[in-house]
Amino acid sequence: MLVKVCGMREPENIEQVAQLGVDMIGFIFYPKSPRYVSQAVSRSDADRKVCRVGVFVNDSIPDMVDRIHSFSLNAVQLHGGESREVCEQLREANGEIKIIKAISVSDAGDIQKYKEYVGAVDYFLFDTKCKTVGGSGQQFDWQVLDEYDGDVPFLLSGGIGPEDVSRVRSFHHPECIGIDLNSRFEIEPGVKDVEKLRKFLLKGKKVKR
Repeated sequence: MLVKVCGMREPENIEQVAQLGVDMIGFIFYPKSPRYVSQAVSRSDADRKVCRVGVFVNDSIPDMVDRIHSFSLNAVQLHGGESREVCEQLREANGEIKIIKAISVSDAGDIQKYKEYVGAVDYFLFDTKCKTVGGSGQQFDWQVLDEYDGDVPFLLSGGIGPEDVSRVRSFHHPECIGIDLNSRFEIEPGVKDVEKLRKFLLKGKKVKR
């Protein structure tokens, strides 16, 4: 199972987290987020093989393309109310980029929003619906994902914490390929607790089944 650690910002912290063997690291480009990244972070030897994901909220195509190049992004996560058309335009602007569409969930009805994006994105990310944009530390009822009958792989997000290893390991869905970790593993916004992450990954053997 893939592990994505989102809300990274500090070069040294990024290098330490990358050395744990995580698969993806997320950079948030939403100015209202306490984890907002304003300056480019160059790759180190440690994170050279890690997938870099840029998280955007209702941003313009030119701005996203600029960040793709300046941050050497491998994937883009659209975490706002972006339409299918925006996904298609981004694909046209950069055919190599992987696109993740976040869907905010509070009940089973929210799951069905995925249908608008089938064929336009590579992955979905199901996160907890909240007043802020991600990073709430709150979980939604994972059972509502039984309503997801699509064939686009997804990441499970929303308030997963150090105590959730067993819960993650017992969650089964044929299209779930990984988890997204953020605020529950932080020392402060944008800085991850490397030891907490290490223990979580060791207990879950990188949360692989």
